[in-house]
Amino acid sequence: MRLLVVEDDPLLLDGLTVGLGLAGFAVDAVATCEDAFAAISAQAYDGVVLDLMLPDGSGLDVLSDLRRRGDATPVVLLTARDQVPDRIAGLDAGADDYVGKPFDLDELSARVRAAVRRGKGRSSATLAWGGVTLDPANQSVTRDGDPVILTRREFALLAALMERPESILSKPALEETIYGWQEEVESNAVEVHIHKLRTKLGSDFIRTVRGVGYRLRETDA
Repeated sequence: MRLLVVEDDPLLLDGLTVGLGLAGFAVDAVATCEDAFAAISAQAYDGVVLDLMLPDGSGLDVLSDLRRRGDATPVVLLTARDQVPDRIAGLDAGADDYVGKPFDLDELSARVRAAVRRGKGRSSATLAWGGVTLDPANQSVTRDGDPVILTRREFALLAALMERPESILSKPALEETIYGWQEEVESNAVEVHIHKLRTKLGSDFIRTVRGVGYRLRETDA
């Protein structure tokens, strides 16, 4: 899942980028309303973590602009202003959840996952397809009940495919899902990760649609 994190405290922004990255998210990080507007205009995100107090305005302005444009991207507000009126204002403006500082990073990660899951209309916290089960919360994968060890990139790519198991995802779409914009992407990175996933999950679990992209194999389950 690719997230936009908007936070003006550089230390906290860096910590969120690293921590959410370790939790399995690809993170783009900005510090102002202006940069948030630009990022949202240029890139589709699975979710947004948004501070209310920003140097050039309020995070509510960013949230309100999203909702005015009909953009239903899940938004979790992150702010030191955790009084009830502020929570109400954020939720009424269209936020999906609200976390006050100081916060626990594991809880924030869980709230982001839940908001994204609700936004995609899924009730289950896990993803399952063709004997493979993926648990985003624990970053664990099993194949026919047996644990499968994946790297962070492999896990993120598999999650992207399992989110839309009957769809074909292009190479650029997969790159955007598993890499943030600050990260360098090698030209054959997706192919390498696909090869390793096939080795671990079965050679036919991920199909190549020549000239288009990748999809999971068809299943009767």
